[in-house]
Amino acid sequence: MMTLLCAPVRDEAVQNLDSITDSARLLRGIFQVLGLMRRDMMTYTIQSRQPHPQEHSIQHERARFQERLSKQPGLLDHTTKWLSRAAADLSTRPPACPDAPDPSGVACPSPNEAASSPEPLSPTMVLSQAFLNLLLWDPDNREFPETLLRDRARLQELEAQLRRSTVLASVLLVASSFSGSVLFGSPRFVDRLKRRTKALLEEFDSRPEEAMLTVSEQVSQEIHQSLRNMGLAALSSDSTASLMGQLQDIALKESCVRSVIAQVV
Repeated sequence: MMTLLCAPVRDEAVQNLDSITDSARLLRGIFQVLGLMRRDMMTYTIQSRQPHPQEHSIQHERARFQERLSKQPGLLDHTTKWLSRAAADLSTRPPACPDAPDPSGVACPSPNEAASSPEPLSPTMVLSQAFLNLLLWDPDNREFPETLLRDRARLQELEAQLRRSTVLASVLLVASSFSGSVLFGSPRFVDRLKRRTKALLEEFDSRPEEAMLTVSEQVSQEIHQSLRNMGLAALSSDSTASLMGQLQDIALKESCVRSVIAQVV
C-alpha cells in the first residue's frame, strides 16, 4: 500500500523496509517513511493550491487599493508627477542616430522632423526612465513616489553606490591622464589603485572634501612609487599639484570630470 501511495522519490526507502527483520526497527522505519510521505503530500497540496490564493490576494489588494484611491483622489499625486517627468524627459531627448550613413540609404531624421513625428513611448520605457531618475533623486525633494516609499532606503543605498562608482571612475580618469599609458597599461597597478581608492571612498558621502584629500594624497603616492619602481621620471611638482587639485575638485558636484562620467554611467 505504501508503494502505491508514495511519491517515486520514496520508492527506494519503501523497498529498504523489506530487508529489515527486526520488528521494532521495521515499525520505526515504517513510521519514518510515513512521515516523509505525509510531508510530500502537504508540499504537493500547497503547490497545487498556491495559484488560487495568490490570484485572490492580488485581486483583494487591487480592490483595497482602488477603494483607498476613491476616498483619497490625491493619494498618488507624487507618483503621477514622477512618471510624467520621466515621460517628458524621454520626449525631449533627441533620437539616437549613428554617425555613419545607413547602408540602406535611409537618412537619419532631422531634429525638426523628429519633433514633428516623435517615437511613441511605451510604458516600459517610461518606467525605466523613472527608475533611473530615482537614482539621482534630490534627498530634499519631498515628492517621492508614494508607491515606492517602502523601498526608499534601498533606492538611496543604490544611489550612494552609483555616486561612489562615479567618483571612483572620475579618479581613475584623472590619474590616467597624469600617469600615461605606461602605468595604466599594467593591470596590477590599475587594480591596486582601484581597490585602495574604493576603500578610501567609504567616507565620501559624509565627508566628501576630506575623503578626496586623502584620495589625492594616496593616488599621488601610488603614481610616484610606481614610476620609481619602473625606473621612469617622477612627476614634476607642478604636475603633482595639478593632479591633486583635479582630484580634490571631484568632491564638488559641478566638477567637469564627474559630470562627464555621470553622463556615461
